[in-house]
Amino acid sequence: MRTGGVLNILGKLLILISLFLLTPIPFSLYFADGMVRVFLGCSLLGATLGGLIVAAFVAEKDLGYRDGFAVVVFSWLGLAFLGSLPFYFCGAMPSYVDCFFESMSGFTTTGSTILNEVEILPPSMLFWRSTTHWIGGMGIIVLSLAILPLLGVGGTQLFQAEMPGPTKDRLAPRIQDTARILWGVYLLFTLIEILLLLLGGMTFFDAVCHAFASLATGGFSTHTASAAYFSSSYIHYVLIVFMFLAGINFSLHHRALMSGKLSDYWHNEEFRLYVLLIAVTTVFIMATNLGHRVYDNVSLAFRDTLFQVVSIQTTTGFGSADFDQWPPACKMILVSLMFIGGCAGSTGGGIKVVRILLFFKYARLQLHSLVHPRAVGTIKLGSQKVPKEVMIAILGFFALYSCFFLLASLAVTALGVDLLTGMTAVIATLNNIGPGLQEVGPVRNFGGLPDLAKVVLSFCMLAGRLELYPVAVLLTPGFWRMARKPVLRWQLKHETKTERP
Repeated sequence: MRTGGVLNILGKLLILISLFLLTPIPFSLYFADGMVRVFLGCSLLGATLGGLIVAAFVAEKDLGYRDGFAVVVFSWLGLAFLGSLPFYFCGAMPSYVDCFFESMSGFTTTGSTILNEVEILPPSMLFWRSTTHWIGGMGIIVLSLAILPLLGVGGTQLFQAEMPGPTKDRLAPRIQDTARILWGVYLLFTLIEILLLLLGGMTFFDAVCHAFASLATGGFSTHTASAAYFSSSYIHYVLIVFMFLAGINFSLHHRALMSGKLSDYWHNEEFRLYVLLIAVTTVFIMATNLGHRVYDNVSLAFRDTLFQVVSIQTTTGFGSADFDQWPPACKMILVSLMFIGGCAGSTGGGIKVVRILLFFKYARLQLHSLVHPRAVGTIKLGSQKVPKEVMIAILGFFALYSCFFLLASLAVTALGVDLLTGMTAVIATLNNIGPGLQEVGPVRNFGGLPDLAKVVLSFCMLAGRLELYPVAVLLTPGFWRMARKPVLRWQLKHETKTERP
């Protein structure tokens, strides 16, 4: 690892985020909530810290994949630290661990919170919570590649390390152009959703915050009751549509927008399974709820069920009903959807639909080979043959995922958290969902968990958002043995002077 080059990029990213820390100021002025100094101070601190790092460490041109992993992990840790400072100086959260948890939950688009009442935060702080979602949704690395050509060096490595899914679509020859295309689609959908929510009677403030959260599949709301605060069916269905869109591969959105053909979606095998999962689970849960007399109204049962299925499937975590009170079969289906998550290349978390699809294709192929030992089978995704390397990576991901899940669950429950709460808390954070069951259910929060458990769950959020591998790589001793000692800028100047004749 080229430590100096990694730190140089980290400094630039901190400067970039320090600019975003200024965005809540207009809302603070409008609502007169007294948070202007807090955001100005945090922005100045972030810019100063980033500037000092850039000034101290020399940029390097030959960054590799290992450097990309390091940049991504350190960047998200740096973002969580910088993003936690407004919460800390606001004074609305009891400890710094809570502030860091809330910030990590925001940037990783998890949506888990420690707050009993969201409304205790000043409006500008609520906007900052939603902004962390929007930044983290498409990924800060992709954002940086889109608007900072300075980070074009090693761009492919950063893009590969940060973007979710087993494969990464490049829509343009240059990685910066690919990043701009993805962010362009993301911004377009955000603006459209804000407009539609305004037409439904939402205030501008609520519309912006909920659009940020739903397009990022984050789930932070400006109200403790989440989406249930709004009794409008129109608003609920708008949120459903955009959560659904956010769970689809954004490369597929771009192709459909460019061609003008909605059939481009249906030609994608992962998309078809994504739709099928939502449709089948919605019908099953709605029928079960009606059968158990949870609902007497069919239209309300359909709306709440569809909302929760899409919210959980896409790992958004918005709540329109307390699904912890639904029959056990319904909760079991929802927990299963938590593991699956959205499509590869979406803003959603989870294992990803395409991995589930290829895993079952692989299992079917193995069964077929047992029955027909001489048969030669291949795994295809659509019309394309899946390379052996991709299947090995997917199987490795499942093995690594199992290790993370078991170890994190053991750690949380060892701290005195009951089994159902502890395991679903890990599921919710590792898959970037938001709510779990029981003590961390949709109408409760993570505030009552021990601080050390919150640290473990914050680690789960980071690992899940980066799809495990970058975090796992940095935990191996061999990675650090290969790390180079950073070269300070003034050391380089001194060496240059001494080499002159």
